[in-house]
Amino acid sequence: MSETELPDETRPASGAPDRASALRRGWLVPAIIGSALLMQTLNATVITNALPAMADAFNVEPLRLNVAITVYMLSMAIFLPLSGWIADRFGARRVFLASIVLYAAGSAACGLAQDLWQLIAFRFIQGMAGATLMPVGRLVLLRSTPKSELVGAFSVLTMPALLGPVLGPPLGGAIVTFADWRWIFFMNLPIAVIGLVLAWRFVPDVKAEGRQRVDIPGILLSGLGLAALIFGFETLGRETLSPWLVAGLFGAGAASLLLYARHARATPHAVIDLNVFRKPTFQASVVGGAFMRIAMGANPFLLAMLLQVAFGMSAFAAGMTTFISAAGALLMKTTAPPILRRFGFRSVLLVNAVIVGLSFMAYALFTPDWPHWAIMVVLGVGGFFRSLQFTALNGMAYAEIDEAEMSRATTTSSMMQQLVQSIGVGLSASLLAWLMRLHGETQLTVETVAPAFIILGLLTMISMAWFVRLAPDAGDEMNSRGAR
Repeated sequence: MSETELPDETRPASGAPDRASALRRGWLVPAIIGSALLMQTLNATVITNALPAMADAFNVEPLRLNVAITVYMLSMAIFLPLSGWIADRFGARRVFLASIVLYAAGSAACGLAQDLWQLIAFRFIQGMAGATLMPVGRLVLLRSTPKSELVGAFSVLTMPALLGPVLGPPLGGAIVTFADWRWIFFMNLPIAVIGLVLAWRFVPDVKAEGRQRVDIPGILLSGLGLAALIFGFETLGRETLSPWLVAGLFGAGAASLLLYARHARATPHAVIDLNVFRKPTFQASVVGGAFMRIAMGANPFLLAMLLQVAFGMSAFAAGMTTFISAAGALLMKTTAPPILRRFGFRSVLLVNAVIVGLSFMAYALFTPDWPHWAIMVVLGVGGFFRSLQFTALNGMAYAEIDEAEMSRATTTSSMMQQLVQSIGVGLSASLLAWLMRLHGETQLTVETVAPAFIILGLLTMISMAWFVRLAPDAGDEMNSRGAR
């Protein structure tokens, strides 16, 4: 796509150089958006290490603090369906800036919370901002970047956000150990200020060509369905609710989404356009890629249980051990575009699915006798190839998406990712509970945790059933492969 084919809002004025237009076609705009998303990914992982200290401060049982995570995910589930419509109605750049401000305000309020109920209320605000931060940021990038440059842009976008899940455990452990738990929320403020200034200066103001009517019934049905399923998966295996209540959540969620599907077929302006799943590249990325994302949702929890509980490492030592996966992931971000141009999305996704699955299985070989450097090498290699898979999945998803479908496609993709992440969290807890019963153990051991990684590895390979159906040239326009 040439510059003259860009939407009017993103085309530079004739006869005058447009610095922002030139920069957004490189690395600056995706880096700014990715840095803003760092707040979200970092906070989502760092809070887990602080839960015991927060429970002590509020004088409640640590298990009750799990609601601080659950309410955040529920809030995101409720407001995610609105993100695309809000971006189209008020402008993606304006909504993105407002989301940064609201997320920072919610973070500051969480750090000042004096009891559990205040924390729950402020985490709900954080989740509301997070529901628009990720999909709207991605929408800005999609509407301001030519398709042929999107793979490279997504590589840059995910670099800062990728650091969150890796930095979270050691940083959270260090804050709780050497400072006060409230700083896990306050540390978002300087990131927000820097991101806000840079986004205001350089992120383009992209808008939809037309405005759709708000789909109130669709928002209610999809939000209720997603929230019920996420809450169900969050409580799965934790024994916080009775099995009947958990089953009721799954039933209510499934019924709501089925009603939404019926509603969407009869509604031209449905908030989630199910027709995008008919496009092979989008379906392979979102549905096939879901198996990879489920495994990734389960992996941090399982690694923490293996290294901290089974091996007896401290939270800080375990976090420093897993940090190496960030190095592998960041290295891949620089090499992914040429790899995809050389081999194409289909070949890379198929071959790499096997490599990623085997890397998960390799974690099952870890024992307390392994030297730390050997564990770090395996984790680094795994991070390298998983990063390639996510770059390919994210870059290919929008190959066949038209401009008019863009906002609803990003909303749909974000909702699916949020759902499968919660499935991964619930799956990890359920797997460990089942494996402990199978081995007749009452405590986690290496023997009870290790088989879970074998199951994760096999799970990721299910995605190949979608990748193998792709055309050999699927998504080539996204990485300029067809132009060679």
